[in-house]
Amino acid sequence: MGEADFVIRGDLCYSKDLSRLETLTGGYVVCLKGKSAGAFPRLPEEYRSLPLQDWGDKLVIPGLTDLHIHAPQFGFRALGMDTELLTWLETRAFPEEARYADTEYARRAYRLLTEHVRRGPSTRLVFFATIHTPASLILMDMLEESGLVCFAGKVNMDRNSPDSLREPGADASLAATREWLAACGKYRNVRPILTPRFVPSCSDALMKGLAEIQKEYALPLQSHLSETRREVRWVRELCPDAAGYADAYARWDLFGGEVPTVMAHCVWTDEGETERMAERGVFVAHCPQSNTNLASGIAPVRRFLERGISVGLGSDVAGGAHTSIFRAMSDAIQVSKLRQILAAEDDAPLTLEEVFYLGTAGGGAFFGKNGAPGSFAPGYDFDALVLDDAGLAAPFELSIRERLERAVYLSDDRNIAAKYVRGKSLFPAYKG
Repeated sequence: MGEADFVIRGDLCYSKDLSRLETLTGGYVVCLKGKSAGAFPRLPEEYRSLPLQDWGDKLVIPGLTDLHIHAPQFGFRALGMDTELLTWLETRAFPEEARYADTEYARRAYRLLTEHVRRGPSTRLVFFATIHTPASLILMDMLEESGLVCFAGKVNMDRNSPDSLREPGADASLAATREWLAACGKYRNVRPILTPRFVPSCSDALMKGLAEIQKEYALPLQSHLSETRREVRWVRELCPDAAGYADAYARWDLFGGEVPTVMAHCVWTDEGETERMAERGVFVAHCPQSNTNLASGIAPVRRFLERGISVGLGSDVAGGAHTSIFRAMSDAIQVSKLRQILAAEDDAPLTLEEVFYLGTAGGGAFFGKNGAPGSFAPGYDFDALVLDDAGLAAPFELSIRERLERAVYLSDDRNIAAKYVRGKSLFPAYKG
């Protein structure tokens, strides 16, 4: 047993599966070489010689995963929230992202972002950067230093974008992508991910070239799908030969299967696209706050889960104003209730158990079978949060499930007493 081997004691809570929580009052979870060796009501004899970090009655849960966040938009979160998506992109997102051509500006802005998410509840994040290779590498450098485990992608855009944020053409975009990938070999905690922004901003030649790069480098891919009805209509106009929005990716073999793929939003996917997502193993990044702020709609998450589609949660900063996936959990429950009412459908609203799973093991599965976080079951990467929820007091005794529910609805970064990623403490060191 190595130096990174230790035991945490506390009130444990993690997902057994999509609909069930495992809770252990005064339980023990064992970390061996950055992996969970399991959670136990009593510490097995074989682990009793390991260092013990006793967090008393604090709540200990797996780290959270943010499947969709725009790094350059962090600085203007909570601004422009009274517009819809395409107007918001033109007036807020695109002008801000163009500023990342200036590496000094990128360095200042990404430092603020990195410190913020390091203190927050996410241990894994999937980032969009911008079209700028130097700034994208600055982001990856800072994320690497933070100790977080992330995917980050240089964005591709060669059409239907402002002059200040449009690459000169497909060849230039693909060359910049190769330049970026050539510089990514130094990272241990941050992995590159192909990032065509969305179909409207990527020409056919660019999509074809990205598919070739994907096969060459065996890279995952992230993008947007069916976020608004106006966007869906636009894609039909731009791609008349495609069967729909999903097919606009799939015809270039950029839609799951051999390509690990996460699509953000998926609010207006039709039945055929939903079936294709299930068949191709495409992940959905559900971003409930952004979909509300930007007038996108409410994603049919219950339908996705019933079809066996992998779903996680995304903050979608700055479409979403909050980086916390706790907030995404509570928003997901609330909008699922509204969907049932407003759409007059039989879809049952999401439960606490389900959204907690989506924010931990569900989204964490995108990081791979051998490196997945999100649970204390044996074999998972040891990502964990210790929550000091004493300030969320009640005049009666709360169960661990009830404490978790309060944390989901009321917690903020100040409640995080400790944070571990692959068994390494980000802050603070345990003092006993």
